[in-house]
Amino acid sequence: MKIDESIFKAYDIRGIYPTQLNEQIIESITKAYIEVVKPDTLILGRDGRISGPSLHKVIKNTLLDHGINIIDIGMCSSDMYYYACAIKDIPGIMITASHNPKEYNGLKMVKRIPYSLTGDEGIDQIKDIIVSGKFNLPNQTRGNYQEWNVMSEFVEKILSLVNPNSFKPYKIVVDPANGMGGPIVQALEEKIKPIEIIPLYFKPDGNFPNHGGDPLQKENRIDIEKKIKEENADLGFMFDPDGDRFFVLDKTGRFISGDFMTAILSEYFLQKNPRAAIVYDIRASNIVPDTINKLGGKPLYNRVGHSYIKKRMKDEGAVFGGEVSGHYYFSDFFYCDTAVITMMYFIDYLSRSNKALDQIVNQMEKNILSQEKLIVR
Repeated sequence: MKIDESIFKAYDIRGIYPTQLNEQIIESITKAYIEVVKPDTLILGRDGRISGPSLHKVIKNTLLDHGINIIDIGMCSSDMYYYACAIKDIPGIMITASHNPKEYNGLKMVKRIPYSLTGDEGIDQIKDIIVSGKFNLPNQTRGNYQEWNVMSEFVEKILSLVNPNSFKPYKIVVDPANGMGGPIVQALEEKIKPIEIIPLYFKPDGNFPNHGGDPLQKENRIDIEKKIKEENADLGFMFDPDGDRFFVLDKTGRFISGDFMTAILSEYFLQKNPRAAIVYDIRASNIVPDTINKLGGKPLYNRVGHSYIKKRMKDEGAVFGGEVSGHYYFSDFFYCDTAVITMMYFIDYLSRSNKALDQIVNQMEKNILSQEKLIVR
């Protein structure tokens, strides 16, 4: 089969629909996945992208035709998908292209949580099978199919990790970019009083009509910056469309960088887990290892990418991992990345602090400037 091999990435498969990635190619990828992973039963989910239902149908029928049992969790966020794979302790396929523009789609594939398929382990094998055209799939009795509405159990898991009764009464603008995070925050909203949620673009819409999916791009933060000031809110939170990345703005609309967030969350987890190991990505500034060392933790720098961070955390027994791109990982959540649980931990951190976020960040910036002056001298 003629295929654009650039769709096979370091830790997922991703391309433009229907030129780089279409129903025929997805069928071949699914067959190759069966050969590589050899699942008996798997979790199947998808985000809200327009091409999702068509690709979902092909994957579903291909799996069933080859004797694979499916637990279908329907439209979901990436962290809901990880939760489902972890609870059932089985592999999974999620149809998503994360923060990429609407014309993209792709696959995140799990072997066993926290281990996903990567370019080094699984994805290259899938590519080689497809390029060779040599599939080795025996005929099987058709697999069984069932659906699972995982939302209520996922919300229970979130609420088991922190005590919302200790939250301070913050007013927070939340923008999940018409992705999969909106329904989760809505399901949580009544359970996390006295937090006041001001929703912005909560309805899932694969056309992404309001702004792009990557909050790291300044143009995608214009609306939330405006809303924070209009509402006199204390904070602004953003998710990417598949709900695995988390971003923060303070009450002035200032965007808080991923390395500052990793440092802040490192402090939170080291207060709860003294001398613990924390994994951070190699792009982070010195604020991250300096903070971890200062608080008596063990900083471990690592290759970028969710598959690699998760594996390192599991191998090292780390309690927390952070990437400057907004991915945050927790041992209490199967070493996986999640926007909504990061949101809860972050509210808990601020509720325990005697300072507002802008004061905390101002002090961090001041400390960095002081260190730079010291180095210059």
